[in-house]
Amino acid sequence: MENAQENIAGSSPESFEEKEPHEHAHHGGHHHVGLEETTGARLLVTLILNLIIPVAQVMGGIYAHSVALLSDATHNFSDFIAILIAYVAYLIGKRGPSVRYTFGYRRAEVMAAFINVIILVGASAFILYEAWERFNHPQPILGQWVIIMAGVGILGNGFSALLLYRGSKQSLNVRGAFLHMMGDLLTSVAVLVNGLILIFKPWYWLDPLLSVLIVAFILKNCWSILREATSILMNATPKGVDVKKIKSFLESIPGVLGVHYLHAWNVSASSIAFSCHVEVSDQPVSKTEPLADTIRKGLQERFGIDHPILQFETSQCGDGTMLCQISCGGQNSALSSGNSKST
Repeated sequence: MENAQENIAGSSPESFEEKEPHEHAHHGGHHHVGLEETTGARLLVTLILNLIIPVAQVMGGIYAHSVALLSDATHNFSDFIAILIAYVAYLIGKRGPSVRYTFGYRRAEVMAAFINVIILVGASAFILYEAWERFNHPQPILGQWVIIMAGVGILGNGFSALLLYRGSKQSLNVRGAFLHMMGDLLTSVAVLVNGLILIFKPWYWLDPLLSVLIVAFILKNCWSILREATSILMNATPKGVDVKKIKSFLESIPGVLGVHYLHAWNVSASSIAFSCHVEVSDQPVSKTEPLADTIRKGLQERFGIDHPILQFETSQCGDGTMLCQISCGGQNSALSSGNSKST
């Protein structure tokens, strides 16, 4: 038989039931499952904290005439909205695949990341406006009250960041929320330092200056999240994945004559999919199952790929290049051979 298409499920339902649990155990394992179960609760607790903190800081900022404290409160309130969005995206992402959305709803977290960036940019613009006004019209600031309110922010944001730290390693959505919390923690520390200085020195210009530094930190984090979210939506090769190394690895496996048309992309921030054409000698489909299992395990263990899709064929299709020419607009050259089934 000349061509055979092989995916993560193998070639039969029985193969899927036996291999899938073993395969996913290499990628995250039971630790990842336990983390998923607590992510929602951690986001919910963080959400409640980030409603209480900005309310207290707004009251304190108005009373103390501190734009740094008000800007920190504005940032904290934008974080409340951001974490609310992150929580909703988490709930949506838990839904399984459907006929229309065959990969499920896991990229809802990417959309949430984009929305959070917009919110942060808007909050930054407001902070800059308030800082400019305070530069031009400085007002006396009650340093002791600023210290108290900054202390509230440090405790609340620090605890929130601790809650989200573990999940931030697995999810872009949670990572965005975690960066919000870290930004708030650092800005609360800056406001605390500002309050301490104001007790001894009437440097009222320091208050709006710290606000500008807060904005710089916020926008830096925005760029990082935006860049990663864009890469996922553009189906860019995931960070840390080298398709040339994958090709070399696959071609070193006994029984593989060649590999071409490689694709690697993120299904979500924590899941990597991969597809390629694998050239083998002429043989029945059933004979490719042991080889397919070896390839899947190798991709999982060496490159963290948890969703491999393999197409076996007995002769090179298209022009046999590493990257698919159909994706690059070379449909005629890729389709002219007509030798393999579509992936």
